[in-house]
Amino acid sequence: MGMDEQQEFSYECGLSKDTQKMAKDELREDDKMREQSLEQFRQWILKHPSIKTCRMDPIFLLRFLRTKKFSLPMAQKMLERYLTVRQLYPEWFQNLDIDDPEIEAIIDNGYIIPLLERDAQGRKILFISPERFNPYKYTLAQMVRVHSIIFEALLDDEENQVRGYNYIIDESGLTMGHLSVWSFTDIRNMLYCAENSLPVRHKETHFINIPTYASKIIEFAMSCLKDKFRNRIVIHKSIEELKEILDPKILPKEYGGEVPLTEMIDTIKKILKEKKEQIKALDKMHIEISPNEYQGAYDDEFSGIFGSFRKLEVD
Repeated sequence: MGMDEQQEFSYECGLSKDTQKMAKDELREDDKMREQSLEQFRQWILKHPSIKTCRMDPIFLLRFLRTKKFSLPMAQKMLERYLTVRQLYPEWFQNLDIDDPEIEAIIDNGYIIPLLERDAQGRKILFISPERFNPYKYTLAQMVRVHSIIFEALLDDEENQVRGYNYIIDESGLTMGHLSVWSFTDIRNMLYCAENSLPVRHKETHFINIPTYASKIIEFAMSCLKDKFRNRIVIHKSIEELKEILDPKILPKEYGGEVPLTEMIDTIKKILKEKKEQIKALDKMHIEISPNEYQGAYDDEFSGIFGSFRKLEVD
């Protein structure tokens, strides 16, 4: 069952005082709740008939507990999904390595960059610019892999686990080439993974400069989301409109902020190199997937997507 290098069970809270209060108010987290939930979560994993190998250190398990506000059944279900989609989509979620030339090149281009400063609510901000992704040179799988490696590098940060994430997506350079990379099935499956399998508190998404020809695709993507997430999407006509609700100083210098994009890229690359072996070690995790086992294991809301996963596996 174990992943020996990951099995460090002692826990010292890494949250600031303000974030501890937020965790208590919003997530029901305190020392007793955390300790009991972690122990119950570990015992459940150890007894799980299909989970053969899994990280079980507190920081990893807290990803799921905090995302699900310490509802243990919901955290357990999310872990099952996380492990399952990693195996069903290895081209999206496995073998994530900053020294992979394509991954490094896409990050060097500045396609998706964590900003150095948090927003007014203390959330981590990811700035995404399709203009900086070449759809004629790189594939959809490579695009998703870059998202995956960035998230894996940030998910163990406890402030991120509690305060969540804010996304700014600048669509000004979006072309028909970008749109042709994604099929409707890809969009639906990727959003399913992001919404239900990724242990992240998605707080706000801000779109800016959406070209007219892309509006239908954005509408379709939004229709795939639950109301909770759809209601957290804001569409702005321009970056100036965004700056009315976000401190422009935290943006890259190229967008009116203070720190050049290259400096932000260097920072995330340094983190990715430091976490390289830890991220690669996630591929040792294993859950057995069989059509019978997942039949009825999930509520009706997800039976359709898992049905397509099962078909994908059989094919």
